Amino acid sequence: MESGRLTYVGDRDGNRVPDFSYAGYKGGGVPIPTVKIVETVSAIEGDNTAHIQSALDKVSTLDLGSDGFRGAVFLKAGKYNIQGTLHINASGVVLRGAGDNGDSSTNTILIGKGDVPHQRNILVIGGKKDSEWVDSIPGTRTNIMTEFLPVGSRSFTVSNASRFKVGDNIIIKHPSTKAWIDAVQGGGTDSDKVWIPGKLDILYNRTITAINGNMITIDAPVYNHLNRSLSQSYIYKYDRTGIVSNVGVEDLRIDIESSDSKSEKHANNAVAFNKVENAWAKKVIALHFRQSGFITQNATFITVQNCKALYPHSVVTGGRRYNFNADMASNNILFENCEATNARHDFVSNGASTTSGVVFLNCLSQFTKNTSEGHRRWSQGLLYDNITFTKGTAPEPVLALYNRGSFGTGHGWAAVHSVIWNVKAPGKKIILQKPPTGQNYCFMSDGIISGDGPFKQPTGYIEGTAELPLIPSLYTAQLKERLKYGMPPDAPAQVKAIHSAGNITISWDDLSPSETGYEVERSTDSLSDFKLIAHLPANKTMFLDKKATKGTFFYRVRATGVNGKSAYGNLAEEKK
Repeated sequence: MESGRLTYVGDRDGNRVPDFSYAGYKGGGVPIPTVKIVETVSAIEGDNTAHIQSALDKVSTLDLGSDGFRGAVFLKAGKYNIQGTLHINASGVVLRGAGDNGDSSTNTILIGKGDVPHQRNILVIGGKKDSEWVDSIPGTRTNIMTEFLPVGSRSFTVSNASRFKVGDNIIIKHPSTKAWIDAVQGGGTDSDKVWIPGKLDILYNRTITAINGNMITIDAPVYNHLNRSLSQSYIYKYDRTGIVSNVGVEDLRIDIESSDSKSEKHANNAVAFNKVENAWAKKVIALHFRQSGFITQNATFITVQNCKALYPHSVVTGGRRYNFNADMASNNILFENCEATNARHDFVSNGASTTSGVVFLNCLSQFTKNTSEGHRRWSQGLLYDNITFTKGTAPEPVLALYNRGSFGTGHGWAAVHSVIWNVKAPGKKIILQKPPTGQNYCFMSDGIISGDGPFKQPTGYIEGTAELPLIPSLYTAQLKERLKYGMPPDAPAQVKAIHSAGNITISWDDLSPSETGYEVERSTDSLSDFKLIAHLPANKTMFLDKKATKGTFFYRVRATGVNGKSAYGNLAEEKK
């Protein structure tokens, strides 16, 4: 920290801890609203699916208010048999119960009955199933021209910004080229086949907040480097037809009936978010699901808060018991104050390269049977912040950011640019490994922490094991700082130091449209003792160090702005 504010330091490759504070409803820091009740429902005998759906559909026809809501459907205390699937498929509609406990005289309980259709969802929040944000506005595809956009950046140059305006919803696409796959060890799949080009594209669902010439600024950072030498990334306007927003479920219990704890013939997921943004589940308990209590797909800015996913019923094998599951095309998702029991993967990203910016905050895992983790194929920007693992001993590690090699279907490198922060797993194993072209981090956590995974790979960055953190929660600190000060400028990229004619020239790429200047620092130790040697005006991209004596020197550069200082760019080294 510096002057009470967080300081981010890049390594030689520009890897650094990203800002996770954009996860959650409305991009973080916005309380979940209390929406006015406009329709009240009581339980009836038999199947209540159509009964409740009729009320939801009725509210869906009301006009949207100035606050973006139509109203809430209130389910009185009681038991509601659900033999089908409920849909909240219009913006501005909320489903609310009387409470989430097991006493139906004072709480609302949805009983998931039967298995028709087979392994269905009980509640779907959002529109019709989407396929990873592929719908585009014709003629808007535009290449990103920034040569190297580091993790954590929010601004980049495009070939032609005239096609866009502030407020446009865009998709950033990083194609999974052979060059990129080669750079990440073919995916690190061990004995399995290497990843296939075109099958693991990285996607970010973002909104444009500023345009300066051909430089575009977006509302949340990218969680992976975009390197033009490996892949030509591009953007396009997203066709938002069918997107549902400002919706939620709260204060109820979903109890899925099954014949026994290993049954497969019952509902698959309790609450599924799909083709949706700015949505929530709050104070909902899900029991006896097969796969997930809460799953997000094609979803952005979702909060799952004060929820429990308990006692899943299924065979204990692959594809089951992912209690809190950020699945395909999930961006900026917050799971806060949640509890999981008897999971295979309590808190998991299962969405591969299209899932990023996922935060698990102040959560509890009990009786886990396997690992909370990035599960497969290059999920980015996961934060496990104040997670406690207790009761029971899993044969596997309880938490891992690592290479899964030939596990599953060539899962390989499962997480990158991800962080474990102040996790409590005393006596339990945590695995942290460093992916090629990226990094993973573990700070101030209690457990048996190492890079000793099922597939041999370099150890990630580990600091302060079992020490008391000065910053109890990274997400909370990042959010508080952003809301108080606003966003600082983007960090410079591709910092280089070259010795010539007795001097050392430091150069960098200017990625920020809003910096007021740059600071250049020098050290003889790559880890500490950096001294400020130059404070330069805005738009400068070079400094000539004439005062360096003989030896090896390390340089770092950061931008300054009205909202503070950027992260440092990558560390540069040169001898004189």
